[in-house]
Amino acid sequence: MKAEPEVTSDRAGDALLVRLSGPWTIGGDRALEDAAAEIERAGERFGSAIIDLSDVTALDTAGAWVIDRARARLAGRGVAVDVRWANPRHQTLLEQAGWRPFEREKPARRGGVIGLLAGVGAGAVAVLRDFVRGVAFLGEVMTALARCARNPARLRPTSVVFHVEQFGFRAAPIIVLINFLVGCIVAQQGVFQLSRFGAATFVVDLIGILVLRELAVLLTSIMVAGRSGSAITAEVGSMKMREEIDALRVMGLDPVEVLILPRIIALVISLPLLTFLADMAAIFGGLLVTWGYGGLSPEIFMARLQSAISLNTFLVGLIKAPFMALVIGMIAAIEGLKTEGSAESLGRQVTASVVKAIFMVILIDGLFAMFFAAIDY
Repeated sequence: MKAEPEVTSDRAGDALLVRLSGPWTIGGDRALEDAAAEIERAGERFGSAIIDLSDVTALDTAGAWVIDRARARLAGRGVAVDVRWANPRHQTLLEQAGWRPFEREKPARRGGVIGLLAGVGAGAVAVLRDFVRGVAFLGEVMTALARCARNPARLRPTSVVFHVEQFGFRAAPIIVLINFLVGCIVAQQGVFQLSRFGAATFVVDLIGILVLRELAVLLTSIMVAGRSGSAITAEVGSMKMREEIDALRVMGLDPVEVLILPRIIALVISLPLLTFLADMAAIFGGLLVTWGYGGLSPEIFMARLQSAISLNTFLVGLIKAPFMALVIGMIAAIEGLKTEGSAESLGRQVTASVVKAIFMVILIDGLFAMFFAAIDY
C-alpha cells in the first residue's frame, strides 16, 4: 500500500484521464491537499476530465471531501468532470461526504433612521411577546393553585416553609439595614432643606408618608428581585440545563406545581413581612437622625407621626407587596424556564430576570400610586 496519495494524468482523446492511487485519507495530511491541487491544475487545461478511482486503496471522509472539492472547482471553471470506476463503498462516501460551498449571508444594510425604527419595532414585538408569555404563565400558576386548593395534599408545605426562610428570614438583616440607612438619609435631607423655611418639624410627615406609602415597599421589592428573583432563575435554569424538569414531566409531575408554585407562595408571604420590617427600620432611622441632627425629641416625633399618618397610609405599602412578589416570582420562573443548555444562557437569563423584575416593580408602584391617588386612599 502506498504511503501517500498520488495523481497521474494522461490524455484520453479530447479529455484528460486523471488516475488516483494510494490511500486518500486524513492521514495523508498535507499530501492530500497537494494531490487535490494537482487534480485541479491538470484538469483546467482541458474541456473535460475523467477521474479514475479504481486504484484508490483507502478513502475516508477527508479524502472524499477534497476529491469532490476538486471536481466542483473544475466544474465551476467550465470543465466537464466525470468520476468513474470507484468501488461501491467509495462511491457512497463521495455522495454523502461531498464538498458543499459555505456562503455567509450578508446582513442587510440599513440606514440610520431605518435601523432605529427597526430596532424599536423589534423591541416592541419582544415586549408584546413577553406580555403574552406572562399572561399564559399566570394562567398555569393559577391552575396549579386551584388544583392545590381542591386537594391540599398536593401542596408542598415543607417547600413553602423552606423558601419562606430563604426569601424572608435570611433576607431580613439586609432589608432592615438598607431601609434604616435610607430613613436616616431622608430625615437628614429633610431637616437640612426644611429648616431653611422654619418647617423642620414637617420632616416627620415626609418620613412617615414617603416611607410607608412608597420607599419601604419599593426598596424591599428591588432587593428581593435582585436577591431572591435571581436565585429562583438560577435554580430553575440549572434544573432545565440538567433536564431535571423534563424528568419531572416524564414522571407525570407538573413542574409549575412542584417547583414554581411553592416559591411564588413563599414570596407572596415573605414580601409583606419584609415590607413591615422595612417600614419600622426606616422610621426608626428617621427618628434617630431628627433627634440627633434636628433636635426633635422622640416624644415629639411620635406625636407628630401619629397626626401625619393614618391606617390607610400604612396599608398602602402592604397592599402593593403581594402583587410585586407575584410579578417577581413569575418573571424569575419564566426566565429560568427559558434557559438553554449553556452557562452563557443561564447568566443571560439571570440578568434578564433581575432587570425585568426591577422594571416591573417600579412600573407597578407607579400604577398603584396613580390608582390610590384617584380613589383618594
